[in-house]
Amino acid sequence: MDLRTYLDGERGRLVKLAEAIGAHTSDLSAWANRKRPVPIPFGWPIEIATLGVVGRLDLFSADVIRKVWPDLAQPKEIA
Repeated sequence: MDLRTYLDGERGRLVKLAEAIGAHTSDLSAWANRKRPVPIPFGWPIEIATLGVVGRLDLFSADVIRKVWPDLAQPKEIA
């Protein structure tokens, strides 16, 4: 899910998520509105704090995913 959609889903989510990941609400708002890109170090904390609803695959381009988290870029094998 896209970050803006997640934040709009419930009143107070912006503040709660900002506190959970140690970011300023103004920064989180700018990321959600695509005024600034989400810094890579915040990708995993956002995914954890949203219980996977907003994942790194939702936050970053395929190029960034391949470079930073190559395991996410690989197709999953079904055993």
